[in-house]
Amino acid sequence: MRPDPGAALRVGRRAGGTVFTALAAVGDARMRPSRSPSQAAARFGAAARAVCDLHGVAVTRHGELPGEPFVLVANHVSWLDAIVLGQLVPCMPIAKGEVAGWPVIGRGADALGVTFVDRADPRSGARALRRALRALADGVTVLNFPEGTTTDGSQLLPFKRGIFGAARLAGVPIVPVAVRYAMPDVAWTGGDAFVPHYARIAARPCIEAELRVGEPIIPTARDAARGLANLARRQLATLLDLPTRIHEPAARLRVPAPRPDAVLPPAARRLRAV
Repeated sequence: MRPDPGAALRVGRRAGGTVFTALAAVGDARMRPSRSPSQAAARFGAAARAVCDLHGVAVTRHGELPGEPFVLVANHVSWLDAIVLGQLVPCMPIAKGEVAGWPVIGRGADALGVTFVDRADPRSGARALRRALRALADGVTVLNFPEGTTTDGSQLLPFKRGIFGAARLAGVPIVPVAVRYAMPDVAWTGGDAFVPHYARIAARPCIEAELRVGEPIIPTARDAARGLANLARRQLATLLDLPTRIHEPAARLRVPAPRPDAVLPPAARRLRAV
């Protein structure tokens, strides 16, 4: 493969534009502070569209989203997922707490209304669900990745149930959306640190993403969160052409432990600490 002379320039321009977007969000939140979930969702949507445009992300969508607020649940492949989905509809994303500690990006995400969850602290999950209920009551869609971690797209992990109970309490539809990328290496899995993965992806002239919208699941007061989670998982598995079985023991054993999601590779982190 011939080297791409424009790759380094693209990475620099896109990284700089992403940092600028994050800093602009922080500045805007300070100048116009608001606790309104709808205003934060509008900010996140605008930032997601800007980052998608900057990185040449081309999204093909199959299916329509409801006009009312809903809980959007998707399979999780990459750090790019929330940005690709966030440019479709103003929403409040729920993200893992490690992102909050990332330089610049963490503060920008917080300013854009992203809710962070410490996966080792059940109280953090309860606080996130309370924020989700407030957002839904304010007419804002909530974005959640119920697998809790990323995969390479070849499997669908068991779903965490919390957000499905919140959807039942709020009386809003649950909409499964399947996420796929044309290039498999967009997947961010294992011990891959963020910065080198970002550089590889940002070097591409464009990124092709495909979204398949499932049928809305309308919860009733009698529905259990587990049952709603199973229905959503089965829909996503069908949309992704994956097996739809849910309770197989092997699948439970394959669920990875939470990973630290480092920004830099271990060697670079050691150099930075010296």
